[in-house]
Amino acid sequence: MIDISIIIVNYNTKKLLGDTIKSVIDTGDNTKNEIIVVDNDSSDGSIEMVKRQYPGVKLIENKDNLGFSKANNIGIKEASGRYILLLNSDTKVLEDCLQKCVHYMDSNMEIGALGCRLLLGSGKLDHACKRGFPTPEASLYYILKLHKVFPDRKRFGKYTLNYLPTYETNEVDALTGAFMMVRKEVLNKVGLLDETFFMYGEDLDWCFRIKKAGYKIIYYPKAVTIHYKEGSSKRKRYKTIYEFHRAMYIFYNKHYRNKYNFIVTGIVFAAIIVKMSVSFFINFFKLRKS
Repeated sequence: MIDISIIIVNYNTKKLLGDTIKSVIDTGDNTKNEIIVVDNDSSDGSIEMVKRQYPGVKLIENKDNLGFSKANNIGIKEASGRYILLLNSDTKVLEDCLQKCVHYMDSNMEIGALGCRLLLGSGKLDHACKRGFPTPEASLYYILKLHKVFPDRKRFGKYTLNYLPTYETNEVDALTGAFMMVRKEVLNKVGLLDETFFMYGEDLDWCFRIKKAGYKIIYYPKAVTIHYKEGSSKRKRYKTIYEFHRAMYIFYNKHYRNKYNFIVTGIVFAAIIVKMSVSFFINFFKLRKS
């Protein structure tokens, strides 16, 4: 029986993808895994690289860029493992990481999804690996950076959960889709990723539904993976910026709109528009300088 079906969605990250696959193969643990690469119509030779260097990897070739959610769902439908692992193509899985995650989840059946300690290329923690849900209150404190001013106050760290010890296992609200291990049977209750989200927010939404179904979401720091976040460039494509802010709208509209009055909703939507406009403006000047 296969323990983990590792789903890696790729879009023009040939070198990073190859390194990610190699890191999984080189972990040398005792888990039985299958690697499923879902390629979103890459044009950089990614497909040829996988076929040539990793013939044992199951490769699904999409004819268009279908986005993160839909591509992952295509891979999940082909998966046969007891666990599904969403893994970014810009990660490096460290030794025994997968084995530790499987062992911990096997020992704690109430866990629906688990994330490891995710480190950036600099060695710092990728805070997206343990998060709270972005309620209007939590989002406001985050925008105002109050979590940094008062790092030990739970009230101001509701989104970042920065008050939780980095090296301590904890139940959290949400993980990142860069590394998220989900129990296969959970999908029978919560379903697949919401394909309304193109490339952001789907991980938060999935965790929201998993918790709602009564399962725990666990941050497990004893297992470690490096997340390079597509290299060092700070410039972003305009579609990336748009989809990031569109995901905010979709998530709020789906899970919070009916919980708050029209004034709060209006403020949230206005804030999203302003934030997106500022991001477009900043990115424009970064492109001009390059």
